[in-house]
Amino acid sequence: MSDNYETAVFGGGCFWCLEAVFSQLKGVIRVESGYAGGFKENPTYEEVCLHTTGHAEVIKITYRPEIISYEKLLGIFFYIHDPTTLNRQGNDIGEQYRSIILYNSKQQKEAAEKFIKNLNDSKNNLKAIVTEIKQLDYFNKAESYHQNYFAHNSDNPYCHIVISPKIKSFKEKFGNLLK
Repeated sequence: MSDNYETAVFGGGCFWCLEAVFSQLKGVIRVESGYAGGFKENPTYEEVCLHTTGHAEVIKITYRPEIISYEKLLGIFFYIHDPTTLNRQGNDIGEQYRSIILYNSKQQKEAAEKFIKNLNDSKNNLKAIVTEIKQLDYFNKAESYHQNYFAHNSDNPYCHIVISPKIKSFKEKFGNLLK
């Protein structure tokens, strides 16, 4: 197996939800929760929640492209969140919960734009995709208590109500991609 790693950065609501899903995929080496897409360096969770940083809650996925493609990651990303709601996922409301793809190459940007165009052109989507596509300037890793949150806090009511159903639906659709 090669040491050929790439990274993908996505935001689609609470980073705990995204991290819990993407960490289960074959070919994914690591998933880190953090903040990106804004203007303040080294923000805290509290600052992000106060909407003073411009950042979204995001995850940085380190993966092996020979095992799982960027396009497959995009498909999972768009499946597990609602890309048609602006600055919101369920009861999580605010710009930090916006749908965002932060690309780090021309190829990622083009793949994301093509994916969204195909979704918007499909007859299945009743609403337009509002996912922001933006170049990744920097990724700010979140505080340690946010890392692997679901794995360490599965008894938390938020985890039961929001994350567990997302994982169940994801496993039913993408079970063949699980580690």
